[in-house]
Amino acid sequence: MKARDSIMTFAFTGGGTGGHIYPGLAVASCLQKKIPCRIIWIGSAKGMDRSIVEAAGLEFYGIASGKLRRRFSLRNVTDLFRVIAGFFAARKILKKERPKLLFSKGGFVSVPPSAAAASLKIPVYGHESDLTPGLATRINFRFSEKLFIPYKDSVTFYAQAVRNKLDVSGNPVRPLFQNADGAKGRVFLGIEESETMLLVLGGSSGSLEINNLIAECLIDLVKEFIVVHQCGSGDKNLPAGSARYKPYEYINDELPHVIAAADLVICRGGAGTLWECAALKKPMIIIPLRGTGTRGDQVENARIFHEAGAAINFINDINEEISAKKLAAMAAALAADKEKLKAMASSQICTAGAADYIAEAIMQKVRGDG
Repeated sequence: MKARDSIMTFAFTGGGTGGHIYPGLAVASCLQKKIPCRIIWIGSAKGMDRSIVEAAGLEFYGIASGKLRRRFSLRNVTDLFRVIAGFFAARKILKKERPKLLFSKGGFVSVPPSAAAASLKIPVYGHESDLTPGLATRINFRFSEKLFIPYKDSVTFYAQAVRNKLDVSGNPVRPLFQNADGAKGRVFLGIEESETMLLVLGGSSGSLEINNLIAECLIDLVKEFIVVHQCGSGDKNLPAGSARYKPYEYINDELPHVIAAADLVICRGGAGTLWECAALKKPMIIIPLRGTGTRGDQVENARIFHEAGAAINFINDINEEISAKKLAAMAAALAADKEKLKAMASSQICTAGAADYIAEAIMQKVRGDG
């Protein structure tokens, strides 16, 4: 018998963005702490999936991935063939590796493995990070025995007949954030403890909209803050770095320490980013992704955090014109109002321990008492 056959194997799937990978890695990490086990990850053969997963020390299998669009497009036809190819590739992997359970973190790439696992009678558990279910989650839910959701209010977006499959867990946050150290973040950035720091996060790939806003109001921002900006790659319109403006294409393992060092965060409304910042008690200005090409999940996330007092939603009306002047004024007002920042940081919107909760539920399932 091969050594790897002597321990339990679990399969994870999800990808396309860091938001579909990092929470899954948090669950995987907790699972490995509970029991010696082997974890494989099935993700997109293209993009960032492989590099992120392998950097976490997990085995990665890449499959074809087609995008599931909510509107008519001729590309839906070609992508259908990619989904079918992904299904058979995932089924072959799962049949060979014989995992005890497949955990899906969502994204379009998770649909073929979830369907394949169900066809092999491998239990499927899933997790949705947003208030409302995305299209991939709605499809995967048909194959799933259990779906973990972030908020109690999320239950209302699922049919009454299937709510027995739902479990409110919150959103998993990577273990790295439990030991985040702001002092280490400031050493990494070269920023003195006495300086007020603004961190700008546009997501794992950056955000052109946020980059443009920062470029337009940077002169005003650096009067109040040292600005640290994760901007993504390829944007040639950003100013050069300076003592008070520090752009980074991507911040990897140091990101938890960098967030811990920040006094204020400007960010998109992705659930992963919001929960990681909230876990470190960071006040936020949220500029959610909106309009065509999105189902509005970030707008909902921003509303939830705004109403809980953990953040300010920069977009009161999705049709309003976005103003860099307004952003600079809002940030400056917060910098001057320490009590407001303190109140935002003390919000209890996010429950801790979601990754461990989900890992324990997986263990209960494989032990036969879940």
